[in-house]
Amino acid sequence: MSQFHTYKTSNQRGLPMRSTALFLMSLLAGASLAPALAAGALRAPPPGVSLSQIVEKHVAARGGVKAWHAVQTLAVSGKVDAGTADSVTRSTTMARQGAGASAKRAERAAAEEAAKHTAEQQVQLPFRLEMKRPSKSRLEIDFAGKTAVQVYDGQQGWKLRPYLNRDDVEPFTADEAKAEAAKADLEPPLVDYAAKGSQVALEGLDPVDGHDAYKLKLTLKNGDVQHVWIDSKSFLDVKVEGLPRRMDGKMRAVWINQRDFRSVHGVMVPYLYETANEGNPRTHKMVIEAVEVNRTLDDARFAKPQALVAATPPPAAPATPAAAKR
Repeated sequence: MSQFHTYKTSNQRGLPMRSTALFLMSLLAGASLAPALAAGALRAPPPGVSLSQIVEKHVAARGGVKAWHAVQTLAVSGKVDAGTADSVTRSTTMARQGAGASAKRAERAAAEEAAKHTAEQQVQLPFRLEMKRPSKSRLEIDFAGKTAVQVYDGQQGWKLRPYLNRDDVEPFTADEAKAEAAKADLEPPLVDYAAKGSQVALEGLDPVDGHDAYKLKLTLKNGDVQHVWIDSKSFLDVKVEGLPRRMDGKMRAVWINQRDFRSVHGVMVPYLYETANEGNPRTHKMVIEAVEVNRTLDDARFAKPQALVAATPPPAAPATPAAAKR
């Protein structure tokens, strides 16, 4: 899971959804990240450490090529940060009152409702993500009593956004379709990367969460570039570069820290994602509550969605993960 798409709940705030192999994402708390995001000079890796060794140990730490190739479907559910209580209340009010409602009336109603909450309290929305080879995905997010749906059938994508008072099914934009087509299938991006036509380069050592990490540059077959940070002890991908986002009229870099790795059916999966945007002191978290490997998923789940389908999501059965690692 590496790159996150965004659903808009208002003109000011988006809901980071999912990363690319959980992607969902994808991508998400309120701690200042100024020190963590400060640019620093990369250090040279220790003598005798090669790129091939790093990638080999990373793939093994994630469960190995064979284990990931055995994963045909992946179903994940959890909660994603949607912002503070006051901002979400404004969006909810607008969604429930409709596009034709008076903005001033909606703002007054939202202000009265927001007074009942703590202004800085983060609100989390339930989500469900299903993935199936080859390159199929379905993402659902519950908001304001409605369910938003985003699906990709491997070639085309659609989205249903009832919280914006849009009951029609919209096709992906050109940028959304391009991003979905370029993402990894189910496995982490460095698993079997050469067979996918990607190239990897070692740029140096960079601290992540106080630990040294190898910063790798991954160039995909289509020319897109993504950086991945591999912890020098656990060899897990503890940080990935997300899709840039436009803020204040500028494209801003996005980083996703991946934590709380757990073993599910032989593959290591992060249960916590924390996304940071360049120039924004706040981070957003996505907490995974259940992961299920190789659940039967009918291809109809990834076809063009309908409102009735969106309103009746099947619950994901929780897995029993092994002891957590970093």
